[in-house]
Amino acid sequence: MTEYGRGHGSEPWHPEDPLYGDQGWTGHQTQQGQVPYGGEQQQYAQDPQYQQQYPQEQYPAQQQGYAPQYPQQAQQAQQPQQVQHPQQAQHPQYQQQPHQPQQPVYDAQGWDTGGQQYVATAPADPYAGVDPYAQQAAAGYPGENPDLYTTADAYPPPQPPNLRHLEPELPEQQDDEPEESFLAGGGDAEDGDDNGGGGRRAGRSKGGKGGKPKKRSGAACLVASLVIVGVLGGGGYYGYTFIKEKFGAAEDFAGEGTSEIVDVEIPKGAGLGQMGRILKEAGVVASAQAFVDAAGANPKGKSIQPGTYPMQKKMSGAAAVALMIDPSKLRVITVTEGMRNAKVYEAIDKKLNKPAGTTEGIAQQNAKNLGLPAWAGNNPKIKDPLEGFLYPTRYDLSKDSTPESLLKQMVKNASDKYAELGVEGKAKELGLENPLQVITVASLVNAEGKNHDDFRKMSEVVYNRLKKTNDVTNQKIEFDSTYNYAKGQSEINFNLKEAQAFNNPYNTHYIKGLPVGPIGNPGMDALTATLNPDHGGWMFFVSVDGNTTTFTKTYDEHLKLVAEFQERQKQKNGG
Repeated sequence: MTEYGRGHGSEPWHPEDPLYGDQGWTGHQTQQGQVPYGGEQQQYAQDPQYQQQYPQEQYPAQQQGYAPQYPQQAQQAQQPQQVQHPQQAQHPQYQQQPHQPQQPVYDAQGWDTGGQQYVATAPADPYAGVDPYAQQAAAGYPGENPDLYTTADAYPPPQPPNLRHLEPELPEQQDDEPEESFLAGGGDAEDGDDNGGGGRRAGRSKGGKGGKPKKRSGAACLVASLVIVGVLGGGGYYGYTFIKEKFGAAEDFAGEGTSEIVDVEIPKGAGLGQMGRILKEAGVVASAQAFVDAAGANPKGKSIQPGTYPMQKKMSGAAAVALMIDPSKLRVITVTEGMRNAKVYEAIDKKLNKPAGTTEGIAQQNAKNLGLPAWAGNNPKIKDPLEGFLYPTRYDLSKDSTPESLLKQMVKNASDKYAELGVEGKAKELGLENPLQVITVASLVNAEGKNHDDFRKMSEVVYNRLKKTNDVTNQKIEFDSTYNYAKGQSEINFNLKEAQAFNNPYNTHYIKGLPVGPIGNPGMDALTATLNPDHGGWMFFVSVDGNTTTFTKTYDEHLKLVAEFQERQKQKNGG
């Protein structure tokens, strides 16, 4: 038998031969002194009698015979398939070895040794009874590299594929354990055991070392359970709420609500969604979506104006929308252009739920403390010092609104506008005595005209009639609006003779010149028209149909228009 376990017959290799069926194993060396097949050879020192070279290309394909030979016999053997690694010629172990017995050379036909044949006698097997994969100590030659597999710290010899068993790598044990959370329940008395008589506590045991499992505090487990239940419960609640709001019917109240009233303020620029959220927070509607849906279903739902609304709690979305589209329900006061103070006072009392006459009394008693400019209200004949100073615009009421606070706000707005227009400096340019007369002219223009073009011609009529050269009306303005103001009425048809005989500082049918004060609160159009009249030489005007105002320069033209107007009025009244 040879060193590879072959007998002198033709029997096949034994399956446990380390080289059996492993021609392609290149990952490890089979044993000391052997190299992977098909790769580069790197041989280690072996016993002289086993120093043989086997052709790499020939071995995997031919298993019938072998041709072991020494390096110095390579040429004598004349093996064409012998491949010698370049390192073999340089390394000392591959140099010619003296006094070595010639080894037989096998071929594919028998025991041809170049003239000699060996017969049945087989040499002793040096590997008999020895683990072929155990590490063999080899005697080295001087100058050769040390065998790294013979040292105490060497890696174990490689294993063939059929004997390899990969062991799972265990995680590295750390010297210091991380601190446990409070949920681990690591109390002082439960982290370790006593070390016998010393009384010292044992160190914490490592996992897999056979130590005691750590105890867990019941309280900590309870806390953990409560936390988990809380998270799941909260997530479920919010998830249910989200799904319900997205896909379910919007929550809504029924009916007109309770008797409890709340003031809800809607800011400027608020959309329907923001309005719905404000109403929900105030307890008016059950959900913002119910309000939005109701507003979308109402044709006037998008016309809701900002402001403060007195609303009942627990109203349906439709009821809330119906209230808010009604301008009369809105807690605002709108002073229109030309509106008289008496109407403003009534609106304030009504919106603030005050007794009738409350705001008018405050205006009369505290006029000087409401912010009037120094040039206003000096004439004792003035009926209302605040007339002409409650600037026309919208005023939103809040919970803190009072008659006095509203009056101050209105007076301030008027004073600011008049200062911005430069009323005080332009009075003399217009031939007027003081800035108050500018406001008075503007109030007359606003009461008689219909639009800005009318206002400019109206102001021209006033200025022309105030001239001392006016011999047609003898410097009388003769505006019906002044008579109605003096009377506290708004009549179109009245007795002209009675008007001309009514002695009142505001009645321009009786007095010459301007009234003692404004007869209303002029708007911006009337103010700018007063400061910039038409200059067309107009002296008369009349509205025949009640919509269109016609202006004339002569009295005769005016009389024709008056006759036409009177005839129209008779037909209208059935006369």
